[in-house]
Amino acid sequence: MARAKLDRIDRRILSDLQSNGRMTNVELAERAGISAPPCLRRVRALERAGIIKGYHA
Repeated sequence: MARAKLDRIDRRILSDLQSNGRMTNVELAERAGISAPPCLRRVRALERAGIIKGYHA
């Protein structure tokens, strides 16, 4: 599998989700510096790419 290209925002989203996987999309978007709809699209794309494999407490 080719290595995924992650930009600064994707890396921020991943970092924030690693810290708190139960963070809301709105909160995650604010922390990443983008609005909620593109944040959700990015999270879903990361899930489809297998970069986000699940959420655990």
